[in-house]
Amino acid sequence: MARLAAASLAGTAIEFYDFFVYGTAAALVLGPLFFPTFSPLAGTLAAFGTFAVGFISRPLGSMLFGPIGDRHGRRPVLIASLLLTGLATVAVGFVPTYDAIGIAAPALLLVLRFLQGLGLGGEWGGAVLLTAEHAPAERRGLWSGFPQIGPAVGFLLANGTMLVLSAGLTDAQFRSWGWRVPFWAAGVLAGAGLLLCAQLTESPRFQELAERDDRAAAPLAEVVRGHWRLVLLTAGGLAVGYAVFYAVTTWSLAYGTKRLAVDRTVMLGCVMAAVAVMGALTPFVAHLGDRFGRRPLCLVGCAATVVWMFPLIALLRTGQPPLMFLGFLGALLAFITMFAVTSAYLPELFEARVRCTGAALGYNLAGVLGGALTPLVATAVSHGDGPPWGVAAYLTAVALLSLGCFALLPETRPTADRPWDGRSAARPLETGEAPA
Repeated sequence: MARLAAASLAGTAIEFYDFFVYGTAAALVLGPLFFPTFSPLAGTLAAFGTFAVGFISRPLGSMLFGPIGDRHGRRPVLIASLLLTGLATVAVGFVPTYDAIGIAAPALLLVLRFLQGLGLGGEWGGAVLLTAEHAPAERRGLWSGFPQIGPAVGFLLANGTMLVLSAGLTDAQFRSWGWRVPFWAAGVLAGAGLLLCAQLTESPRFQELAERDDRAAAPLAEVVRGHWRLVLLTAGGLAVGYAVFYAVTTWSLAYGTKRLAVDRTVMLGCVMAAVAVMGALTPFVAHLGDRFGRRPLCLVGCAATVVWMFPLIALLRTGQPPLMFLGFLGALLAFITMFAVTSAYLPELFEARVRCTGAALGYNLAGVLGGALTPLVATAVSHGDGPPWGVAAYLTAVALLSLGCFALLPETRPTADRPWDGRSAARPLETGEAPA
C-alpha cells in the first residue's frame, strides 16, 4: 500500500504541476505576452479565459478516459492521461508570443490548454481508484488521501520553480524566456511519472469485475441514465473547494501583484507557505474521515468556508505578508477538510462497474463550476478601488450551494452493515442503484 500510494501521489503531483504552472503563468505574465493589445484588466481576463478552458475540457477527459478505466482498467488510464498532459505542457513552453506570430499565439495556447485539461480529467480517476480499490476498508480514507497530497506537491513544484526564476532573473529576462522553463521541466517529470506508473498493478476490484465479465458495456451512458443526480450533487458539493483553492492560488496572485503592488516573489511565498501546511495536514484530515465519516468533514469544510471568506479578503487587502498568509491558510484548511476525504468518498458513492466514469465526471464537473469561473468572476468584481468584497460574497454563495449538495448526499464510510459500495449488507453488492 505504501508503494502504491506513493506512486499515485507522484502521478497526481506531476499532473497538477502541469496544470498549476499554467495558472501561475496566467496570473503573472501571459496577459501582456499573448494579449498585448488588450488593457491590463482585459489582458488578465483573457489569460484567465485560457486558464478556464482547461477546466471545461476536464469533464470531457472524464468522458473519454472514464469509460476506458471501467472497460479496460484503471492503470492504462493513468499512463495515457499522464503522457497527454505532459506533452501538452511541454509544448506550451515553445509557443511563440503574440509579437512573433500574432493571433495564432493565443489560439495555440487555447488548444494546448484544452489538451492539458483533457489529460487531467482522466488522470485523477485512475490514480485515486488504484489506491482506493487496493486499500483495506477501515483505512481507505487514509490511503486514498495520499493522491490528494499531489495537488499541493504539484503546486509547490510549479510555483517553487517560478519563485526561483522570478527572484533570480530580471523582469525582462523572466518575461522573455524565464516563464517557459517550468513548462519545459514538465517533460522530465512526466518521464519519471511514467516509469513509476509502469510498475503499478491493476486494481483487484477491476480484476474481479473482468473475471466475472460484469463490466459496463457503455459506462458513460449508464452513468448519465442511472446516476445523473449523484454526479450533479457531487459536482455541486465539490465546487466550493475549487473556487477557494483557485481564488487563493491564482486570482490572489494577480490581485496582489497588480492591484496591491506587492512584490511577485512575496505573493508566491505567502501562497506557497499556506499550501505547504495544507499538504502536510492532508493525511491527518483523511484519517479523520475514517474515524468520523466522509460527509461530516465535507459539511464542516463548507461551513468553515462560509465563515472565513470575508476575513480572507480583509487580510489579503492589507498587503502584509504575515496577514495574507493567515488568510490563505484559513481558506486552504477549510478546503482540505473537504478534499482530503474526496478520494475515498466519490469512489464509495458509485458502484464498481461505473466508478471510474462517475467519480471522475463529478470531480471534474466541479472544476468547471468552481475553478473555471472563479478567477474570471473574481477579477471582474475586484477592479474598483475598495476592498473586493464581491469576491468574498461570491465564494460564500458557492460555499452555501456546496453545503446544500453535501447535505443531500449519504454517508459512505464502511461499517459492518454498510460495505464498500455503501449498500446494506443484506443486498447484493453490485446490484441496485447508487446510494443517493
